[in-house]
Amino acid sequence: MEFSDEILLHILSYVPCTDLVLNVRRTCRKLATLCLDKSLTHMVLLHKEYQVNKDKVKQLMRGIGKEIHQLNMAGCYWLPSSTIDHVIRCKNLVKLNLSGCHLTSLRLSKMLSALQHLRSLAIDVNPGFDASQLSSECKATLSRVLELKQTLYTPSYGVVPCCTSLEKLLLYFEILDRSREGFILSGQLMVGESNVPHYQNLRVFYARLAPGYVNQEVVRLYLAVLSDRTPENLHAFLISAPGSFAESGTTKNLLDSMARNVCLDALQLPKSWINGSGLLQHLKFNNPFYFSFSRCTLSGGHLILRVINGGKDLKSLTSLNLSGCIHCLSSDSLFRKAEDDIDSSILESLVVSCCNLRHLNLSAAHHHSSESLGKHLCQLLARLRHLLSLALSVCSITDVPTNTDKPPVQSVTNVVPPGLGKKIRIGVPTYAKNFLEQSNQTSQSSVFWTLLENLLFLKTLELIGSSFSSAMPRNEPAIRNSLPACSRAQSVGDSEVAAIGQLTFLQNLTLAQLPNILTGAGLVSIGLQCQHLRTLSLANLGMMGKVVYMSALMDMLKHCKCLRDLRLEQPYFSANTQFFQALSHCSSLQRLCIISRSGTLQFDAVMSFMANCLEVIMCHMFMGETLTVCKNLQQSILRSFQADRPALNVIIFPLLHEDLTEVIRDVPMMHLDEITLFKSRVAEEPPNLWW
Repeated sequence: MEFSDEILLHILSYVPCTDLVLNVRRTCRKLATLCLDKSLTHMVLLHKEYQVNKDKVKQLMRGIGKEIHQLNMAGCYWLPSSTIDHVIRCKNLVKLNLSGCHLTSLRLSKMLSALQHLRSLAIDVNPGFDASQLSSECKATLSRVLELKQTLYTPSYGVVPCCTSLEKLLLYFEILDRSREGFILSGQLMVGESNVPHYQNLRVFYARLAPGYVNQEVVRLYLAVLSDRTPENLHAFLISAPGSFAESGTTKNLLDSMARNVCLDALQLPKSWINGSGLLQHLKFNNPFYFSFSRCTLSGGHLILRVINGGKDLKSLTSLNLSGCIHCLSSDSLFRKAEDDIDSSILESLVVSCCNLRHLNLSAAHHHSSESLGKHLCQLLARLRHLLSLALSVCSITDVPTNTDKPPVQSVTNVVPPGLGKKIRIGVPTYAKNFLEQSNQTSQSSVFWTLLENLLFLKTLELIGSSFSSAMPRNEPAIRNSLPACSRAQSVGDSEVAAIGQLTFLQNLTLAQLPNILTGAGLVSIGLQCQHLRTLSLANLGMMGKVVYMSALMDMLKHCKCLRDLRLEQPYFSANTQFFQALSHCSSLQRLCIISRSGTLQFDAVMSFMANCLEVIMCHMFMGETLTVCKNLQQSILRSFQADRPALNVIIFPLLHEDLTEVIRDVPMMHLDEITLFKSRVAEEPPNLWW
């Protein structure tokens, strides 16, 4: 308490606002004054404050409502819609994020009528939304809004036509093709919602589509206005669409107009709009900071010629997504096979031109380095010292093999060929105890080790098999069979995983489809050395018929004190007592997702884990158990812990059940998007897209 006010305010900035106002403020006069300092009350973050309930929000708004300028309640799905009524007290709000909150048209109207200073708004538009219920005072507030983020669960313009001064528009299309009753939905907007959006001041347009034709139909209606008159100040145009999204006459006119009239800083388009067209050579760029050509057939030659432009203007580029661009590192795609070696000169030009990259995604493609031509991919990427996040295919990090038919022998002394030697007892660690020393001696010369040695400030790393696909897609039944790993990936195993332990500041790690994991010993290295690890996703490691890394995983988890999110996807996974005892050491854990074909779980072990780990608010398990077993466990967890954990979200369900997609649609979007569904997240969208 003898610290200066400046230092105390810095310390208090790490305390959740609800604790400051409702608890810390009551301890003494000095803290009572400091807790109400403008630096602590101007911005209130309730996003992922899972212990917040309606009463706490009410008390918070009563205490400091008039002081709040920015309020983020994104993802507070557990709060009743009546909680929104208390936001009216925040008369001076400038920015408000209510994505994922329950909100009706009438409540939105009442709230916005009182927020005359609002300039930034994020909301969901759910079935039943009626723009005709918005009052004139509400529409007046919306007419002054400059930034709008709108998540659509039903075909609608939402509040877009009311926002006549928009400079930034972010649209997330999450409309399902069928209703709960099984009726096919139409993408045509309802009568009365045909007001024309106002885009004349627009600077940023972003649209992200979930799978489904209805989402495509609705986004075309939003784009139709843009094609008539392209805003002169538009500098970021981004559309993220999975699968095939055919170009129409309207979109072609829009792109032609953009090529003539605007100069862009950020670009992302559906693959079918770029493939085979000469669009890129006509678009003009100013100081680009983000490009995404995900899943495009863009060749390296076109990339260098039309985008990088000889390196003249790309020093500004901070984020680049080339995920699934199978030919982007080769000079020509016409006669090339996807597995052919890359042209290292293409990558070298990219690295030299884009030397300030912070985020780079090269996953979902066979970027094989040549044995004789040029430098290895890892050697070239090591020059990008500013990288904070990186996604690579597993087969791209292997040292150039002399004989790809025989994968190199793993440098672990306690491994014997299957079927030979003494049987290993279950429960006894099967990895060498001196593995760390061995890996230091044998692997420091590998190109992957050298890469990570030069990227010491990396916070996010994804190593994903080029042919990996999750057993849990979005709107389809679970996938029963997975494609085999690339032959080059057969040599990537425990030593490479151990090399990740060099990344002291690593916060998010994804490892998927590493077939040569024999013991998982490298995971222990990560647990010991990566003490800031917050998110861990492991999928299909080692052989598929057996979880070979279970002992190492349990040892790793004992050291992961900061881990908040854990996602495991592995056939035949046994969620038993030993696993949950190890997981209980992760005292910060909040979300757990296990996906396992033919996997098993122990009822008492799960209940004991939930009782011990008080921070866990999400438990999703899609296993091989019967529907009865799953339902009984789910109901028991909710009955025992829901009262003390208002945000608790539990789904225990058979992975291969025909009703899986119906169950998935009830998962809060925040959990579904961030952990339950597998995807590469590096450079998925521009940095700082929303505040």
